[in-house]
Amino acid sequence: MVRSTRGAARKRASEKKDGRLKYIPFGGLGEIGKNMYALEYDGSILVVDCGLMFPNDEMLGIDFVIPDITYLEERRDKIVGIVVTHGHEDHIGGLPFILPKLNVPLYGTKLTLGMVNNKLTEWEPNYVPDYREVSAGDAVAMGPFTVRFMAVCHSIPDSVGIAVETPLGTVVHTGDFKLDPTPIDGRVTDYAAFAREGEKGVLLLLSDSTNVERSGFTPSEHVLAATLDRIFRQYRSRRVVIATFASNIHRVQQVVDAAARFNRKVAFMGRSMVKNVDLALELGYLHADPKMLLDIEDVNTVSPGSLVVMTTGSQGEPFSGLVLMSRGEHRMITLGEKDVVAVFATPVPGNERMVSSTIDRLFACGCEVVYEKDRDVHVSGHASRDELRLMFNMVRPKYFVPVHGEYRHLVRHAQLAEDMGVAGKNVFVMVNGDVLVFDGKGAAVKEHVQAGGIMVDGLALGELHGSVLKERRELSEEGVVVAALTLSPKGELMGRPVFESRGFVHFEDAAKLRDELTLAVEKTIDEMGEKALSEPERLESKLKARMRDILRRYGRNRPILLPLVTVLPGGGAKTTSARGRKR
Repeated sequence: MVRSTRGAARKRASEKKDGRLKYIPFGGLGEIGKNMYALEYDGSILVVDCGLMFPNDEMLGIDFVIPDITYLEERRDKIVGIVVTHGHEDHIGGLPFILPKLNVPLYGTKLTLGMVNNKLTEWEPNYVPDYREVSAGDAVAMGPFTVRFMAVCHSIPDSVGIAVETPLGTVVHTGDFKLDPTPIDGRVTDYAAFAREGEKGVLLLLSDSTNVERSGFTPSEHVLAATLDRIFRQYRSRRVVIATFASNIHRVQQVVDAAARFNRKVAFMGRSMVKNVDLALELGYLHADPKMLLDIEDVNTVSPGSLVVMTTGSQGEPFSGLVLMSRGEHRMITLGEKDVVAVFATPVPGNERMVSSTIDRLFACGCEVVYEKDRDVHVSGHASRDELRLMFNMVRPKYFVPVHGEYRHLVRHAQLAEDMGVAGKNVFVMVNGDVLVFDGKGAAVKEHVQAGGIMVDGLALGELHGSVLKERRELSEEGVVVAALTLSPKGELMGRPVFESRGFVHFEDAAKLRDELTLAVEKTIDEMGEKALSEPERLESKLKARMRDILRRYGRNRPILLPLVTVLPGGGAKTTSARGRKR
């Protein structure tokens, strides 16, 4: 426990008159994922979490989205550190791209830092991070802040909530949590720690809103033990394939324990699953007899009734183990009538279609499929309404901001806060980039900073503007028509133009259309003469206009038109092209 002297207390009291505390969310509000926020006091900045968000259906070709940290990059010398609450992708997934830019100390528990290190080793192998390992119960001074770490139960081990003591008061962030009385690892949410903060007085509470629409209490992870026993007992002679989140070490432990009871060996599949299991075994968060663990290369050496395969793919990820098996494309496992597949997860919002398609393909393989709509195979890691009420009773904050949820979740949680006695004027439903300012006299959202998303496309990291995604959407919906033509040094057309189409029509089957386009191009070149060389933008515009008029008569689609013009000067060829602008 960090204690202040009487002199320090007087100094802090004087600071309360002049200092300003800011809460700035960069992600996680009005969305599931991309969790990141900062607390700023008189120029010193503490950052909490740094996650990613998976793309929606409109983000064509995008792998994931990370927070826009322009505000933090401009003030990197003021950042005292980044604190991560647990090891889920939506809280640490952005670190490989953001931590090297900020280059500040990173605080987290042992397992969380281990998972971060796996990511950094893969994405930024030459970067040397400054890890600061902490444990629940620790208190760490970071500039004007003192951060106290509190154990919380979640669907991944070693999760923590935090209490950040500032000169203006204490900010409590629950992290992702639930009040599970019987967690797999015996590490319960620390009620006493949250209650102590409430006794001392809490200025602001930031609380997980994911399950605010669910009444009662979230069931314990232990309820799945009976489901596992039932599956193993019912399908004694079949091979069991279980798909779950790669980070849910508690669920992996339950499968390992159930497999031991039924004398089955366990094989792990999927890069993230294997890496997380190896890390958890190494650090002591997962316990298994080495004799019962089987390499995936050896799965066909044991009888189906003696094997459990744990794999990724519970969200229908295109290249995951489960999806490859459902398509018959996995190099080691071919599913059939002797298999039963259990999907131990519910679809993350936005993934419903991919999950449904995967389950359909699994049935088509002939295997039995056990999934959420059919059996009790998943429990959430987030608190439901009655647990959120208990958190309010323990912490008793003056101000409240709901976090981690879609906008309706934030509104529902704000309403719950008022029901629990928080004054309506002290409850703020915010959006990413809003700045909530405390100045000793009160609190208000007074500013807004840049806080969009940076889209990661393959190995390329950069902000893809809306126009780029708009072009991708148009290409997918309307198609593209390319016109390739060659001009002489005098601007004369050398031969017939060549047309290619993707996603519109096949010109092999549209001779009349091709002839009409050819005449339109020839007419345009004849009209412009030598100006076709000196005014390429005008040439491009005229070609597009003529082609568009013709194509409109052949269908409702409006394909992207891309003229490619090659000019043959005296010494060789030069190619110019349209810049990909639509029509």
